[in-house]
Amino acid sequence: MDLLVPVKSSGRPVVALLEARMKGELARLVEKHGGAPLCVPAVREAPRIEPEAVRELLDELSAGRHEVVIFMTGVAVSLLFELAQELGRHAELVTSLRNITTVCRGPKPTAALRGFGVPPTLSAREPFTAAELIDALSEIEISGRGVLLFNYGERSETLSETLLARRADLKEFWLYQWQFPTDSEPLERLVRRIVERSVDALAITCQIQFRHLYQIAERLDLGRELVDALRKDVVVAAVGPTCRAIIEVHGVTPHVMPEHPKMGPLVMALMRYLDTKLGNERRASAVVRP
Repeated sequence: MDLLVPVKSSGRPVVALLEARMKGELARLVEKHGGAPLCVPAVREAPRIEPEAVRELLDELSAGRHEVVIFMTGVAVSLLFELAQELGRHAELVTSLRNITTVCRGPKPTAALRGFGVPPTLSAREPFTAAELIDALSEIEISGRGVLLFNYGERSETLSETLLARRADLKEFWLYQWQFPTDSEPLERLVRRIVERSVDALAITCQIQFRHLYQIAERLDLGRELVDALRKDVVVAAVGPTCRAIIEVHGVTPHVMPEHPKMGPLVMALMRYLDTKLGNERRASAVVRP
């Protein structure tokens, strides 16, 4: 399930996957539905943790300094509780979060928080973007209140600026940040394979994946060729509107978007699309064959 997957392996469509954290699960879904997964992680989640800063943050939560806590990702929830456990403050963290308003962007942080015994106060509705999270926050008063925002790998400008505009006493915190993979050669080879049309599809599950892929293409002086391949020949699947937006900014319209912005529906929708597309191409080829 890496770049050693043969081109057009066994007649199965080759699906390039840029997911890192859940690459095994996503690859198995592609295989289950008849595809040949090509796993090339485009993002590395690098810990951004200073022990003293975490202790200070736990102190602030215990003291009631923050009245509203917003979790953007399940990874942030898990990391926070892991750090609290290492410091012997797990139970204290549970109590602190149960006594304040907790808000989750989507199902992953919601499930993670529930798993640690803290039912979230509010959760954003589908498709789980910053817009839906802002809608959820409209149900509570935040002006003048302490709001703690656990960002994902980079700052959510829309959310942060909205909170500041609503006069929240905002503190932003990062437990990890998005970086390029340590070795960029696999991404370089993937760019060339896409340009050569030796993959059938590309699945995007996070907008930073496409940004990194395009930056690699630009570094190789293949940005225009990459976009051309994705516009004309390689099927592009985007998990949700945030991914779609960043792809469209680069001149590519996704061919596939699932009804629900999750990995399972994404793969199923993509494989149905490929099955129809490749079937039509085979029938067209049979018609023109003498």
